[in-house]
Amino acid sequence: MSSTQDSRPATGPAGSTGAAESAKSAGTPENAGPQQPPAVRSFVALGDSFTEGMSDRLPDGSYRGWADLLAARLAAQPVPHAEGTGEPDPGSTDRPDPGGGFRYANLAVRGKLIAQIAADQVDAAAAMNADLVTLVGGLNDTLRPRCDMGRVLGVLEECVEKLAPSCGRLVLMRSPGRNGPVLERYRGRMERLFGFIDELAERHGALVVDLYAAPSLADPRMWADDRLHLTDEGHQRVAEAVWQGLGHPAASDWRAPLAPSPLPSWPARRRADLRFVRQHLAPWVGRRLTGRSSGDGRTPKRPELTPLACENSP
Repeated sequence: MSSTQDSRPATGPAGSTGAAESAKSAGTPENAGPQQPPAVRSFVALGDSFTEGMSDRLPDGSYRGWADLLAARLAAQPVPHAEGTGEPDPGSTDRPDPGGGFRYANLAVRGKLIAQIAADQVDAAAAMNADLVTLVGGLNDTLRPRCDMGRVLGVLEECVEKLAPSCGRLVLMRSPGRNGPVLERYRGRMERLFGFIDELAERHGALVVDLYAAPSLADPRMWADDRLHLTDEGHQRVAEAVWQGLGHPAASDWRAPLAPSPLPSWPARRRADLRFVRQHLAPWVGRRLTGRSSGDGRTPKRPELTPLACENSP
């Protein structure tokens, strides 16, 4: 038995080619081009708990997450302006703009299925006409015992068809999965979803950020005690992956594996399993059996496209 945590790659389907493949590889430092990426002055994030920020918990009990981290970095970017005017001009010299002109909305709510994202978030996001839109959804559907994958893919396609023409850049993701029995059980559904995401990206000119193929994000140590959501370091790596995918220079290697660590003892692993069942799995099963969701009654944390600088930065 190995003395280190299992960090085998959660490998995606082979043979992905075309625009989606180019977009996925754009997230690596060696492929980032020297050309300055277009300025982003508005960003809308759609999705479920992954985009809401669970489990990157702040001291006040709220969640931050990769989208908030990315928004803060985008807000801090200098904005090109034409000489002698206040108007943006990608061809002119950058001038500092510490977030004052940057606007951000995060419509994601934990527990949402793709049909709920379509009904509650997509039209609102499309109407905002943002420079950048991220859509991550459908994974909650794949984890349900009864999942109509044809319907999931059809709704996702409708979402992309609405969002792509309404924004400057649409970003989709192949979501990460935690190494373990849950991933192995649902891997087939997940890979079907991700393959379709690649197809949608090719058709609509979207960027795909491939988190699923990164062994580092499959490492159980990147996941919170609930085994469903990333830790703060996991969210930081996702933010870096999207940042690089957009063409910005790398600040860190988000794919870098975690340092080897001793495997916890058998009794410690069993105690962790019991805590997981009591605190997380049993309540999750209870909600499924009663038709409830962790997102029931919750509203988005940033429902409007508003200046990030008017509040504390994430």
